[in-house]
Amino acid sequence: MKKNLRFLLIAILGLSILLVACAPERDEEAGSEGDSSGKAAEKPDELVIWVNDQEEQIEAIENITQKFEEQEGIQVKLETKSMLDQMQELSLAGPEGNGPDLFFQPHDRIGNIVAQGLAEPVDLTDEQLNEYVDTAVEAVTYTYDGNTNIYGIPAVIETYGIFYNKALQEEAPETIEDLLTVLEENSNPSEDQFGFLMRPNDLYFNFPFFKNYGAYIFGGDTGNYDIEDIGLANDGAIEGAELYQSFFGEGKIPTSTTGDVIDGLFTEGKVGSVISGPWSVPGYKEALGEDLGFAPFPMINDQPTETFVGVKSWMVSYYSENKEWAKELAVFMTNEENQGEYFEIAGELPPNAKALSNIEDPIYAAFAEQIEHGFPMPSAPEMAQVWEPMNNALQFLAEGEDPKTVLEEALEQVQTNIDASGGSN
Repeated sequence: MKKNLRFLLIAILGLSILLVACAPERDEEAGSEGDSSGKAAEKPDELVIWVNDQEEQIEAIENITQKFEEQEGIQVKLETKSMLDQMQELSLAGPEGNGPDLFFQPHDRIGNIVAQGLAEPVDLTDEQLNEYVDTAVEAVTYTYDGNTNIYGIPAVIETYGIFYNKALQEEAPETIEDLLTVLEENSNPSEDQFGFLMRPNDLYFNFPFFKNYGAYIFGGDTGNYDIEDIGLANDGAIEGAELYQSFFGEGKIPTSTTGDVIDGLFTEGKVGSVISGPWSVPGYKEALGEDLGFAPFPMINDQPTETFVGVKSWMVSYYSENKEWAKELAVFMTNEENQGEYFEIAGELPPNAKALSNIEDPIYAAFAEQIEHGFPMPSAPEMAQVWEPMNNALQFLAEGEDPKTVLEEALEQVQTNIDASGGSN
């Protein structure tokens, strides 16, 4: 997910909790397709899918669905709608019979989507599930009302790591201590030159500092969270906060650093390394050319660093009258061959395990390596209540405030926010 979209998604997530009470009444007629009797679903004349409004993504999906049309004799109608708008539009269009058979969403919205009754669980065979990397399957698995189901067919996977300028750093730092040394020995703030830069208030990118010492957001398992168990102020979190603070202060990262400043200085050749994801590859490559390198996040606490993983998936609409064929289309679009084609055109990493392993570009291959150590961002609706208090806490930490006090106050605010949203009821 591109970083600017991610912050818009976070804001929308906070609002969407209010829509849960509007979830449709689930009745047998709306959800049935004849598969309960063991009969094959009748082949429809047409399937409608909502495609995100990015030119390269649209081109790739057009090419892939054309092959499905030729193979199955089913027309596939593409309707372009921003990923940010699809959930709200489906809640209105679906009941009127004007919605899609498939829509496209990031996995961290699954909790809200399921609570609103917008998506149908998908039944995939073990053979089909084995086509995708484990983290992607975990990301689209969610427990609601005591039932655990898969709610999306993985189409894109992403995480983040360290981009570096080979003209300034011959190789990427292997440990977090190495990264701190790069910062301390190669920075001259008066000249806007830094060995390393990161935003001081970004939980998405900075959570590894805490996670590798034992901090966690919600207890329980992926997709089945215990939202009353929040590990953002435990002993591990405090230890991670102390490490995080060591990157700020005189001669180090300025506490006013923004994402635009980081991108600008890095592409100007004034910064040795930065944290970002695959969405930054085109711009960074255009600016630095062969000097651009990428490596997994440096090890923290003598362990491979655990980063957030995001997964975008095709979801079958609850209102679709062609659920089984919609699923078959999604499976087709995410097979090895088609995922490879999608990556070549759209530049987004495939969660199909074979397609991911086929990538030869060293930058994207390094992303694949980092994904092995990542974990899905929480998909519970309550996650929307975590971002702002923790981003503020990170800013306070960067400014030198006491880690224990800052994290305990942030935890209290997160719990207050969740209670106010009705999430703990």
